[in-house]
Amino acid sequence: MSETYTVKAEAREKVGKGAARALRLKGLVPAVIYGDKQEPLPIAVPYKETFLKLHAGGFKTTVANIEVGGQTIKVLPKDFQLDPVRDTLIHVDFLRVSDRTIVTVAVAVHFENEDDAPGIKADNGTLNIAHHTVEVECPAQSIPDGFTIDLTGKKIGDAIHASDLTLPANVKLTEGAEMVIATIVPPMAEEVDELDAEAPVTEVSEQEPIPGEGSEGETDDK
Repeated sequence: MSETYTVKAEAREKVGKGAARALRLKGLVPAVIYGDKQEPLPIAVPYKETFLKLHAGGFKTTVANIEVGGQTIKVLPKDFQLDPVRDTLIHVDFLRVSDRTIVTVAVAVHFENEDDAPGIKADNGTLNIAHHTVEVECPAQSIPDGFTIDLTGKKIGDAIHASDLTLPANVKLTEGAEMVIATIVPPMAEEVDELDAEAPVTEVSEQEPIPGEGSEGETDDK
């Protein structure tokens, strides 16, 4: 599990587009904490810190402690919104979690030892990744940092399934164990049409007009 971090937030008394715009001008991002059978809590979190966490990886699989109004609330980022034009962060949703909370999250899959895969190194095959993440169900405090798949010995035609992942005891897949995560596929052959390559170029000469026929668009005034 990724290391927990702490965020100092402010409670929001006003909501709406105008209030949100004012927060962004102050370097804050509107957010809300919900869940655990409690009323949603509107807050504002620091823009720069949150934006950097978002792009550092593992944002939605790392539990955070939010300090607001004299209390510390343990949360898991569940969703966020980006400005469709400027790609800036404009809103974040946090889920309250505890030691008993079970969550469903998408965990990243990583691959290693490609140079030790004969299908890639010797036969010039390609690792075709069908899924970069795998969805699992687990306690919020036990979310894996990621899954690593060893490609040593993998040949062309070999497939890596979800069942090949090493899962901690309290983590289970939400999808079928036979789901294909990646395959080793043969290299793309260059198709050369020799006939087209050797075909002579035919010159097209301008056709002479047939006697008695006028050119297009002409009329006979006689």
